[in-house]
Amino acid sequence: ESARIARGEIQDLSAYKAENFDALVLPGGFGAAKNLCSFAFEGKNMNINSEVLNAIQTTHKAQKPIGALCISPIILAKALPNATVTLGQDADIAKLVEKWGGTHENTTHGAISVDAHNKLVTTPCYMLDAQISDIYDGATALIKKVLELA
Repeated sequence: ESARIARGEIQDLSAYKAENFDALVLPGGFGAAKNLCSFAFEGKNMNINSEVLNAIQTTHKAQKPIGALCISPIILAKALPNATVTLGQDADIAKLVEKWGGTHENTTHGAISVDAHNKLVTTPCYMLDAQISDIYDGATALIKKVLELA
């Protein structure tokens, strides 16, 4: 459905090769929590879609930046155990990230967390009670930083 709406030249994620891209950016929202991984249904016992996991791991191995918005930083925290991410200010999610071996940074509207070592850039978006302008600020800052790291 997303491919139909985008009306672009969409490729299957199974064809992803990190060497063909400058960076990887994971969208957020409920769709990410239920389709890119199983966090929406399984919480701490979540699994990551194998193609998504492969894209993350090969991009990370290629030392290319990865951005993640809203709930999708939870995927990075599970895929890369030493990741530093933000999902806003939720204490339970912060504990989960730490349980998986990562670090959670509390952030506010429009802010980003930068894990320079792993080339990860994350922003909380609607993990906070946000306005659309806050989402714009965070997403814009994230993309600018991802491009800077590329």
